[in-house]
This record gives sequence, structure tokens and C-alpha cells, in this order.
Amino acid sequence: MSLLRFIDPRQILVALDRIDAGPESWTLDRRASLRRILIVLACVSVCLLLLHYAKFGRNFYNLLQWLATLQELPGNHYIQPIHQAGWYPMVVNAWWAGWHLIAFLLIPWLVCRYLLKTSTLDMGWRWNDTHRHWLGYVMLLTPILFFVYLVSLGDEFVDHYPFYVHAGRSWVDFLGWQLLYMSQFVVLEFFFRGFMLNALRPAMGANAIWVMIVPYMMIHLPKPWLEATGSILFGLFLGILALQSRSIWGGVLVHAGVALSMDMAALARKGQFPTQWWPF
Repeated sequence: MSLLRFIDPRQILVALDRIDAGPESWTLDRRASLRRILIVLACVSVCLLLLHYAKFGRNFYNLLQWLATLQELPGNHYIQPIHQAGWYPMVVNAWWAGWHLIAFLLIPWLVCRYLLKTSTLDMGWRWNDTHRHWLGYVMLLTPILFFVYLVSLGDEFVDHYPFYVHAGRSWVDFLGWQLLYMSQFVVLEFFFRGFMLNALRPAMGANAIWVMIVPYMMIHLPKPWLEATGSILFGLFLGILALQSRSIWGGVLVHAGVALSMDMAALARKGQFPTQWWPF
């Protein structure tokens, strides 16, 4: 399959038609469909709202100050030791990743178990047919990696990545950051290409992909316009491949490949690639 054939609008429509005609689509009656859509989209709204306001490091800072105040201690009682140990940026990133786990994994899991009465394993966690669609994922990843190379030549890129400022300080820093960073991509793929698609498909068929694309694009709005625009097509192709493969893992590998390459390119440009295991 050539790249032009892969992105040909006619082929996209054929793929959507096949998904729409599949046995997992349109399996609920009208009444059950209305309730399924209500539950899923209400969950999505709450999760995105919670994540947007809770993930920032200032909330972690305020929480530690509040805990100290409750115990009639100085406001920096818990914050200062973390700063002095040199791990405050890592802890803040752990706070950020933790809220992604809550919003993109824990809450949808609770909804699946107690409201939808279904297993999250059926929401794309299994490998299933991912290997049969490897070419589609490679063709999606390749031009993005080329674009990463081009933007990595600019100074703005190296000033922006990695998000963790001490990623190049040691291998412990680099690997610890990547563990947090990659866990975020796993739960992100589950939320958009696992939970949303598979929970809505019985009520909406292939239209679940278009519904998923809207919030997926909106979480990219704070980023440069080109990246936000590209997320529409990226979400479409990943949505199709996720339903064809019945798995989120191809999308996880694509996201992980892009993110890791960006961090490594930035560290290489700055000459800050880790040279020791422990930072101190």
C-alpha cells in the first residue's frame, strides 16, 4: 500500500464503511444508544475538565502549602526538602502524569465497570491484530519523524524539549522522565482510541471516530497551529487503525516513537545526553 493510497479520501471512506458494517457497530437499540452516548460523553467531559485544571504543578505546590498550614508548619516545610534534594521538577512531572492516569484511565475504568457493565480489556487493551496493520502505523510514523528532524534544527525546538528540564542530567533522570511520559501516552491512547471508540461504536458505528477527533484536536489547541491542525488527520488515521486492529498498542508505539525521538534529538542538539547513572 503506497502512502498516496493510504491517505486517499476514497480509501478512508471505504475503511469507514467497513468499520460501520462490522459486527461491533450499531448493536444497541435507540434507547440503549441514547443512554450509552450520554454516559460516555459525560465521562469524557468530566475527565477533560478535571485534567485541564488539576494537572498543573502550581496545584501540587498549593497542596503542599495547605498541608503544612493544617499542621501549623511553615508553608515551605514540605516543598523546601524536595527542592534541596534536586527532585522538585521530577515530582511535579509525576503529579502531571498522575492526573493523566486518573482522568484517562481510572475514571473510564470505573464507568466501564459500574455503568456500562463491560470489561476494559475489550476497550483495546489486547494486542489483537496490531501486527497485521504494521504498515499503516509505519506510514503514519515515517513522515512525522521526518518533520521532527526538520523542526529539531531550530532553536525553539531545543528550548521546548524535553519538558523535564533535568532529562539530560543522568540516566535515572532520563529513564524516570520517559517512564512518566510514556505512561501518559498509554492512557491517552486508551482514553481516545480505546474507551471512546469502543464504548461509542455500538451506538454510533464509525461515527465514533469523528466524535473522538473533536476533543482530541482540542487538547492540542495550546500547541502550535500546525500541530493542532495535524491532530485532526492523526486522530482520524489512528482511530481507523485502532478499530481495524481492535487495539490501542499501535497508536501507543507511534506516539512513543515520536516523543522519544523528539527528546533525544533535543538532548543531542544541546549536547546534554546523559553520561552518568546517578545525578549527584
